[in-house]
Amino acid sequence: MNNKTKAIVGVGLLTAIVVILQALAVSIRFGVFNITLVLVPVIVGVALFGPWAGMWLGAVFGLVVLFTDAGVFLAINAPGTIVTCMLKGMLAGFLAGLAYNALEQKSKLLAVIVAGIVAPVVNTGIFLIGCRLFFYSTIREWAEGAGFANAGAYMIFGLAGINFLVELAINLVLSTVIVRIIGFGLKSLNTQN
Repeated sequence: MNNKTKAIVGVGLLTAIVVILQALAVSIRFGVFNITLVLVPVIVGVALFGPWAGMWLGAVFGLVVLFTDAGVFLAINAPGTIVTCMLKGMLAGFLAGLAYNALEQKSKLLAVIVAGIVAPVVNTGIFLIGCRLFFYSTIREWAEGAGFANAGAYMIFGLAGINFLVELAINLVLSTVIVRIIGFGLKSLNTQN
């Protein structure tokens, strides 16, 4: 099998994993939003197939979020929800891929760790920017109802806080382990041939 075929098959499998994980993630909640495991296959895709694979997998992630978990935001501002969901997924994958590529020659382990940090930081950062740009008046009402002094604190501590920390930890551990296992598996396959 040539490299292009391997990439198509690999990205296809990772796409299916993204869809399944995000569909299942709707039931894993800490606070208001669900904890996503989807960034793990995005990072694996980045490490194996590059930034464009990460962008594709992030786009699939964004689409699945739109259909499974964005109902409240879609009702408030559909275009803003679409832009936020798609940008956060696509840029998380693409920028993690660029970070991985920049560090891969120095250390693959370091590259995976940094990509594993970049993806959730970008994903959460763009979510927060989208909240500020498209949903701020509603979020301000939610903040008041939840007893927060201001909407910014509510966005960081109420909407993103624990979710971000859990996603970051899961992403760092699982992405690093999976990429290392795949790397070892590929090395042993290559030495057997």
